[in-house]
Amino acid sequence: MNRRKFLTVSASATLATGLPTFQSEQNPPIPIIDTHIHLFDPNRPQGIPWPEKKDKILYKPAVPERYGKIAKPLGISGAIVVEASPWLEDNQWVLDTAAKDNIIVGVIGNLEPGKADFGKQLARFQANPLFRGIRYGNLWGNDLAKEVENPAFITDIKLLARAGMVLDTANPNPELLAAIVKLTDKVPDLKVVIDHLPQMTIPESQMVRKGYLTDLKELGQRPKVYSKVSEVLRRVEGKVPTTLDFYRDHLDELYGIFGEDRLLYGSDWPNSDQWLPFEDGLKLVRTYFMEKGEKVAEKYFWKNSVAAYSWRKRDASQPG
Repeated sequence: MNRRKFLTVSASATLATGLPTFQSEQNPPIPIIDTHIHLFDPNRPQGIPWPEKKDKILYKPAVPERYGKIAKPLGISGAIVVEASPWLEDNQWVLDTAAKDNIIVGVIGNLEPGKADFGKQLARFQANPLFRGIRYGNLWGNDLAKEVENPAFITDIKLLARAGMVLDTANPNPELLAAIVKLTDKVPDLKVVIDHLPQMTIPESQMVRKGYLTDLKELGQRPKVYSKVSEVLRRVEGKVPTTLDFYRDHLDELYGIFGEDRLLYGSDWPNSDQWLPFEDGLKLVRTYFMEKGEKVAEKYFWKNSVAAYSWRKRDASQPG
């Protein structure tokens, strides 16, 4: 089957939602691993640090059962939870919650490299095979650009790398990208996953933009640095465009820099509900990667996540 015929067949096979499935005449649908969801429950006695009570969209339980009801009908068979709390014991809460539902294949927690107890805490949580790494960046008052010059921080990041764990970075800006370059210079064995690059505001200053592109292209040359195509949708003058052409240039830029082997699918659920329903974001990236053919789409939707996170399948529906 040629590429054009494949795309025609794929587009004609639809779910009840109207989304195209990854299915040709010979092959079953491509499974999807979502590498970026959040779990929290405001009904806990201790409450939650995020989201705030006044957030009418997000302030309700975000738990695996609710996620599965949304994701499974869309072809998603597994997900990686990314921390949504700076509280140490919430690492355990997420692991305990994930253990009860096989749709969760990995957890990215929150620990603070450079602090006295980091090694002890890492040893505690990495004993659980679901624990795949930590998130650090522009979040919870952290500043990677500052800490990358801290010897104690670098020592702990080396410990993270030796353990085979991943560093997810949070909320990119030009300063964060420059810090990731420095960090991976110092710890070349570290796996880094950059989140939400499509949502990053491109610098207007020509000088800043030049530095941003230089750093991004440098990271694109480093085989252990991955990027999530997450938070793709944007709000413009009060509206969220849904046509692929609106986003295509930026997606092309990321694809040109990181290539087919180091881009990952991430929904950012339930944070994604602030833009449009879950299926709208998935439909957009599905269309984009389907245009590149089945093999590329398969890498983006699950194979690259195995390389990045080394997650283990927990259910027969999951690939690998």
